[in-house]
Amino acid sequence: MPMFDHSRRPVPDRSGTVLKVPQSDLPLDRWRPGAALAVIAGTQGPAYRLAGAGMVIEPDGTLHGQLSAGCIDRDVALHAAQALADGQPRRLRYGAGSPFRDLQLPCGGTLDILVEPRPDPAAVARAQADLAARRMAELPLGPLQLRIRPALRCLTFGSGPEARLFADLVHATGWLTELYAPDPDTLAGCGFPHGSCLHGWPEGVASDPHSAVVLFFHDHDREIAVLEHALARPAFYIGAMGSLRAAGNRLAALQARGVPPENLARLRDRIGLIPSVRDPRSLAVSVLADVAAAAAPA
Repeated sequence: MPMFDHSRRPVPDRSGTVLKVPQSDLPLDRWRPGAALAVIAGTQGPAYRLAGAGMVIEPDGTLHGQLSAGCIDRDVALHAAQALADGQPRRLRYGAGSPFRDLQLPCGGTLDILVEPRPDPAAVARAQADLAARRMAELPLGPLQLRIRPALRCLTFGSGPEARLFADLVHATGWLTELYAPDPDTLAGCGFPHGSCLHGWPEGVASDPHSAVVLFFHDHDREIAVLEHALARPAFYIGAMGSLRAAGNRLAALQARGVPPENLARLRDRIGLIPSVRDPRSLAVSVLADVAAAAAPA
């Protein structure tokens, strides 16, 4: 079934286009053989989602993910059902130049959507395995090449309300969350991975380039062993709570332990976007915004 009259307003050829997308915008873990993938191949003007964001459409019409604020997703699912029936990909346009005049994008932009009813199962399986191992994944999808970044993960260390509130807030966003504390009270009732850091960095825990390491200790002596380990390993954000005086003492202690200058340069001496925050809730929001800003693509 033709999408619309290509002679009037063709969808641009996206052959060879490389799109970088975070795992949270492409729920590849929900794909199973028999399901279709719909991906934003390109945008013009304002858009709710970036190019590369995708949606999984199961044969029964169940959707995983979003392409918009809900204004076109069900229509894309109808086209995906037709694509699943005949095995042919669909290239759809919504917004300016679209034949679907009854489906307007409130943002005023244009979306080009690729619906692939039969993505290569082996390629999807490789991408799923890479993401599960927290590695960058590659997925060829018709004319597109997707580069999928593993989900953001926060490794939180500390004790007291600041550490717990921050970890709870990260968990509420849907990002991966782990909390490590030297006392059982901070860990009580955690609904996400957690453990003790009584003697420094927990055994068996590994950071990676898509992880943030954030420390909320009032007893700053406890943070030195944790930071020494973190600074020698990959992470896109490493920071610790404390005053300017605490930051200076922290730096001196790490230097005394022989931490190389290039490692010390990775440590943020102040964390959070709101200066001089003292309320634990405001601090949690401030630091999470700082982490999100550091994770944003350049």
